[in-house]
Amino acid sequence: MGRKYKVLDLFAGGGGFSRGFYEAGFSIRCAVENFKPVAETFKANFPDAEVIAKDIKKVGSEEITSVVEPDVIIGGPPCEPFTAANPKRMTNPLDRLYVDPMGRLVLEFIRMVADLKPKIFVMENVPQILEGKLKDALRREFKRACYDVYFNVLRAENYGCPSKRARVFLSNIKIKPEKEDKIVVVWDVIKDLEEINPDIPNHEYVPITRRKLKRIARLKWGQSLFKYSGAKGKLMNALERLHPFRLAPTVKGGSRFIHPFQNRLLTVREQARLMSFPDNHIFLGGRDTQFDQVGEAVPPRLARRIAEVVKERLREM
Repeated sequence: MGRKYKVLDLFAGGGGFSRGFYEAGFSIRCAVENFKPVAETFKANFPDAEVIAKDIKKVGSEEITSVVEPDVIIGGPPCEPFTAANPKRMTNPLDRLYVDPMGRLVLEFIRMVADLKPKIFVMENVPQILEGKLKDALRREFKRACYDVYFNVLRAENYGCPSKRARVFLSNIKIKPEKEDKIVVVWDVIKDLEEINPDIPNHEYVPITRRKLKRIARLKWGQSLFKYSGAKGKLMNALERLHPFRLAPTVKGGSRFIHPFQNRLLTVREQARLMSFPDNHIFLGGRDTQFDQVGEAVPPRLARRIAEVVKERLREM
């Protein structure tokens, strides 16, 4: 396979982005993840990687270079300041980047890119990070780091992921993998998990109250137990019964779905299948933390297709 290019993963989460690069033959050498239980998940799945469990604002480039001089930097800063699902996001798009403390973490990603000068970087976020004057601001910030930037919008369902997910991947290269011919649906990936199997990690029933159980029993495919208000008052489903023969809705950090045929919530493993995680990728921490790791990840199948494009460009350099 030749030389393994070295990867640094910022805002690494549970490792979905790195999983795709690993499967494409990259060497995952270092990761930065602030939340300790999630950092432990990353380490469990990538034992050869150095995991820095610190606030990225307190991580200097010299701490990274003592471990690795990365060929590629990947990462997904928090999307909460930008997503339309957040009713509390700031009204002015530029404030989401320059004022919101969580939004400013995008600038920390750019700082690392500027300091470490990788051959290629790929930063993932929601498409709303390009709203208003944000696109020009991001272009300007990456230019200050001495990089041009492309805004590659990809849909995970076009690459074998059984849930809807549109994300933008900011990179110094164009990324447009060829789409797969077949759309994978919910039942394709969870039909063998109807029974609890102790040999499959993270596949335990989620406790639910008797009252909710009675209400769940009345739900048809596509109906939800609750609705909540996102940005601009848009109503969104919560605790939706999945349609088995369609794509699942976007899996988010707080997402919980109801099984298509059984009156129960999906397990963490079933939800991970909706995001294309392999069963040997484990999730540590409390159950809510596990669900959040799944929903906040880059789907590994999409990540692998991105990694394949990155590898081809690296070979040309």
